[in-house]
Amino acid sequence: MTMGYFAVLKVELLQQKIESGRLQFTQSRNNSRYKLPRFSPQETIMFRFAAALLLPALVLCSTDIKEEDGVLVLTKGNFETAIDTHKNILVEFYAPWCGHCKNLAPEYAKAAGQLSDMKSDIKLAKVDATQESELAEKFGVRGYPTLKFFRNANPIEYNGGRTADGIVNWVVKKTGPPAKALASLTELEAFIKENNVAIVGYFTDPESSAAKNYLEVASVVEDHAFGIVNDASIITENKAEDGKIWLYKKFDEGESLYSGAEDPNELRKFIAAESLPLIVEFNHETAQKIFGGDIKSHLLFFLSKEKGDFENILEPIKPIAKESRSKLLFVVINVDEPDHQRILEFFGLSTKEVPTMRIIRLEDEMSKFKPSTNDLGPDSVKTFLNDFVEGKLKEHLLSQELPEDWDKEPVKTLVATNFDEVVFDKTKDVLVEFYAPWCGHCKQLVPIYDKLAESFLKKEDILIAKIDATANELEHTKIASFPTLKLYKKDTNEVVDYNGERTLEGLTKFLESGGEFGKGAPEEEEEDEDDDLPRKDEL
Repeated sequence: MTMGYFAVLKVELLQQKIESGRLQFTQSRNNSRYKLPRFSPQETIMFRFAAALLLPALVLCSTDIKEEDGVLVLTKGNFETAIDTHKNILVEFYAPWCGHCKNLAPEYAKAAGQLSDMKSDIKLAKVDATQESELAEKFGVRGYPTLKFFRNANPIEYNGGRTADGIVNWVVKKTGPPAKALASLTELEAFIKENNVAIVGYFTDPESSAAKNYLEVASVVEDHAFGIVNDASIITENKAEDGKIWLYKKFDEGESLYSGAEDPNELRKFIAAESLPLIVEFNHETAQKIFGGDIKSHLLFFLSKEKGDFENILEPIKPIAKESRSKLLFVVINVDEPDHQRILEFFGLSTKEVPTMRIIRLEDEMSKFKPSTNDLGPDSVKTFLNDFVEGKLKEHLLSQELPEDWDKEPVKTLVATNFDEVVFDKTKDVLVEFYAPWCGHCKQLVPIYDKLAESFLKKEDILIAKIDATANELEHTKIASFPTLKLYKKDTNEVVDYNGERTLEGLTKFLESGGEFGKGAPEEEEEDEDDDLPRKDEL
């Protein structure tokens, strides 16, 4: 009984010293140690005895790594232990409120499961960057999610896909050969079966230029699994040919043969086109492939899956998609998804206009094209597509109807149809706010902008105006964020961007100086996302 009480007393003493800060406990990668403060002789004896009992448990608690859905949960306390213990580890820095992080989570967990099933030594981990700010700062995390791959504790940027297959293929490729050697027909069949998209090169001579070109592509295309067969008997058994490259997929035709030249760039383009379905459904998993590919012109179908549009409309046009896959990417957007409502708004569409289609061209600037009919039959789709390819279509620009009272208030209301007439009036300096109705920063600017307009009412050579840039598009002016403020100067029509503080004083000085004050370096980008146009991966 006496010894039991004595042990409890020593534990209490140790805990008090730790909690009061009188005990300094430090931990290195390879060992743990403590420094004794100035205890009394009796306290020191008691401390050493209790420390011998408790220290191993403390070390275990400080470095113990939990798992959630097969993903290691890392903190400042266990991070170094994790990257020391695991030679290859992919770490996601995330924020709990981040929508892209939430979308990635199930795919990330699925990838961890696949690696475990493969008995791979590669681990997946995650860090809540909002809680572990020191780690986030140390590794230069500036957005969410940020993924970094640690190989022998050395970090490199992750630039692979955000699906389970894409993640697995990327990390496996970083730790092994670019193409898996397939030494039997059984291995070949299993390789094809276990991958949604599998590319296989058949080369009896691994030193041939064709084989080297193939491996060069395999080393840089990280979203898909690559295999290589060198055994002539396996090539014969699989009814393939030496020197050929096949792409096997679990959709559409099931397989595609590369028949192009021995050119890595051509092979890469072939893989990019053939590894996607003939008609790709837009979602967070496919967005990166849609917008990150070489094909920058997309034919978009706005359809309702619930109403059966996918089956009734898409199936008859798949042959057209196959013929045109090198020119346009066919993409379908399910309008039943609440998250896609903003895409409809971007195109000036309502659900009443669905089903419909548009073409979008992504180059230096984004251009949209509208068909002359809402008929989505194969003939109409083909005509629309051919007119676009031949340059017969004019860019479709949105415009609202001009309100009768557009000039009654101090801040004049502009639409696409009256913009040029009002703004390019050489007798006036015209300040225009390009805004979005949903933009929080624009809403904050309203009372300031109204006061500004009132203060310049008696100035006949100054006009204050605004335009809803989400509903009105101009061929000569493209807007990337909201609010955007531009001054169109009298006499010359020179355009000056306002980059100063959005205050009454700042805007007043800007106008009074003829656009000189406040036109310098832009303000620092604000973190609130509500002032940005939809990103490409959201369209």
